[in-house]
Amino acid sequence: MSYPIHRPRRLRLNKIIRNMVRETHLASEDFIYPMFVTFGKGVRKKISSMPGCFQLSVDEIVKEAQEVYKLGIPAVILFGIPEHKDEKGSEAYSDKGVVQKAIRAIKDKCPDLAVITDVCLCEYMSHGHCGVIKNGKILNDPTLELLAKEALSHAKAGADIVAPSDMMDGRVAAIRDILDANSFEDIPIMSYAAKYASAFYSPFREAAEATPQFGDRRSYQMDPANRREAIKEVALDIEEGADIVMVKPAMCYLDIISDVKNTFDVPVAAYNVSGEYSMVKAAAKLGWIDEKRIMMELLNSLKRAGADLILTYFAVDAVKELRK
Repeated sequence: MSYPIHRPRRLRLNKIIRNMVRETHLASEDFIYPMFVTFGKGVRKKISSMPGCFQLSVDEIVKEAQEVYKLGIPAVILFGIPEHKDEKGSEAYSDKGVVQKAIRAIKDKCPDLAVITDVCLCEYMSHGHCGVIKNGKILNDPTLELLAKEALSHAKAGADIVAPSDMMDGRVAAIRDILDANSFEDIPIMSYAAKYASAFYSPFREAAEATPQFGDRRSYQMDPANRREAIKEVALDIEEGADIVMVKPAMCYLDIISDVKNTFDVPVAAYNVSGEYSMVKAAAKLGWIDEKRIMMELLNSLKRAGADLILTYFAVDAVKELRK
């Protein structure tokens, strides 16, 4: 049967009917809000390439976290900008590091907000890469020990979830082992399981002050042309103990999100990264697009593709839009 018996437009007639038959639903509980914590006090430094985002000192990030929680967003993920960097990334796993201080401060003032921590070394290394370097080569296995120490320091500070983003082989197992050995067996790991070597990260590198001083990250992050490899990477992370797996970036990787969701029976996160965010902001500033509609269309596409959790700098604005 076809027209005129079937008229699909009947179910698009007005907002009430459209909402009744909508297949994909976004809610505040879907979002994780990324935040950048830096040293100092009273710091609220604008990130020029990411309008609406800031580097925040611990006192300021607590205020921001409380506002996020009031909106019904269940979790934040923290990225640290240390005062000092070195070739061992020592502030990444220091008890006095900015992330460790921020975890304790947020959990003190907002205990029911889940605090996730990005576990990586790039922000803390003087060379800006995600691992230990020798003779110009990023070494995999020596890096694992430092990542494990960093994750443990976050757990000791009170983190609810740790999220390794480095893409070193075996890092999930190393982190799971050290957490379990120190009585943190209940701390989940959200792995950046399929993280691509993407050009969409450029604004983040300004935000986190983590631009590599030489070369690039293509020897450890995935080739954007590869699809099947993502399934292998995710399978390995789950085997090593990952509780949640992530695809990053999100917007150009909807096929990967869908593949992962359809292949594995674990929660899937998608990271709507800085470049995706900044493109929308820039086009909206020029008057070329409707920012709010584009934002919601983009986030719906991630949920529709299979993302259970969405890390996005749009989280606060999106929740406000959902409440209208």
